[in-house]
Amino acid sequence: MQIREHGLPAPSVRIGTREFLELTGLTEAALAELVRMNWIVPARTAQRECLFMAADVPRVRRYVRLCMDFELHAVAGSIIVDLLERIDMLERQVRSLSGR
Repeated sequence: MQIREHGLPAPSVRIGTREFLELTGLTEAALAELVRMNWIVPARTAQRECLFMAADVPRVRRYVRLCMDFELHAVAGSIIVDLLERIDMLERQVRSLSGR
């Protein structure tokens, strides 16, 4: 655990399975599929519990929304989210290069 300058612990960058499911709206089966596909890679504790990156929550929410809105299969949803993230990154690079 990291300690901040003011003596309080830094917020964890990892969250447990239950909290991850609540924050993303995924079912346990859908989460298991994404882990099986290696689209989300949890860390495992000594007790074999899964810990997920808090930074993955917005990404997975986007995935859930796309899959529900367009009735997509898990693989299709994950590919689309990956492509949208790539587009966002490229747009940021173009803006930085153009001096905006």
